[in-house]
Amino acid sequence: MALLQPDKACEPIVVVRGLTKHFLVGRGFFRKERAWLHAVDDVSFEIARGEVLGLVGESGCGKTTTGRMLVKLTDPTAGCILIDNEDVAAIGGQGMREFRQTVQMIFQDPYESLDPRMTVFDIISEPLNVNHIGTLVNREERVAYMLSRVGITPPDMFFFRFPHELSGGQRQRVAIARALVVNPKFIVADEPTSMLDVSIRTGVMKLLAELQEDFGMSYLYITHDLAVARYLCDRIAVMYLGKIVEMAGAEEVIKNPLHPYTQALISAVPLPDPAIRRDVPNIRGGVSKPIDPPPICRFHPRCPAARSICSDRDYPDLAEVSPGHLVACHILVAR
Repeated sequence: MALLQPDKACEPIVVVRGLTKHFLVGRGFFRKERAWLHAVDDVSFEIARGEVLGLVGESGCGKTTTGRMLVKLTDPTAGCILIDNEDVAAIGGQGMREFRQTVQMIFQDPYESLDPRMTVFDIISEPLNVNHIGTLVNREERVAYMLSRVGITPPDMFFFRFPHELSGGQRQRVAIARALVVNPKFIVADEPTSMLDVSIRTGVMKLLAELQEDFGMSYLYITHDLAVARYLCDRIAVMYLGKIVEMAGAEEVIKNPLHPYTQALISAVPLPDPAIRRDVPNIRGGVSKPIDPPPICRFHPRCPAARSICSDRDYPDLAEVSPGHLVACHILVAR
């Protein structure tokens, strides 16, 4: 399988090979056979140091499950994850503390990810306490610095506030500060702006971009918003029903989408000028069920360009159809 490496001279911080997660679904009383939900199915990609990879797709395509496996909140069914040259599956015991200092996650909902019984200081300093980093004075200085860095000032005025005393944007900034306080090398950001108002969303997006540049971190940025992905990400990987169907540079994906599903996603983005008309692919039907799908192209029942080859052969691998542009499609690869 061809995999895009943005800078071959730069060793990737994240290497994912054949990542798979299947969930056993409920069985009826008279059913003896097992059924499996294929949340993530044979996904492979790399993330370079300092790079932001956007993972986009509609709800239920496997984006969040992929992110949770990378931070070891969910165990994969199969596949390999290497972060900073360390096999994530082999990490345990004392190694988990070191892993949590290398990898952090920013969750989607700031109203659920912050403990309502803890103060802002307790929330942000908790990773320092758990990992036995610094003295109390050091932790106070570090929390104050991170609050200032994420735009919550003056920090000492917020130390002893509770989450219910903060706005949505302030809560998410506290969640970002908590993730960054241990200086991680890699962050999974799971739609961190989707629960915020549009006016607040812009400020948080700008903050994430500045922090990535200042700290040199790598992100897996999970989103369903292509505009956000275009603004923040160096590359974009498009998922459909647990599979990556297209991957390339962010501008390349937006301006030259090749896979019919990617074209459909982009055509759904509203244009600011109602007089401008955009060609909309003739996508048929609804999303197929991810329960025990056949080993063929999962988009072909809805694809306007589908041919007999799509249902006769196994699922296509990601292949490079132009420099740095990977697509999983029998028809595009055969051209």
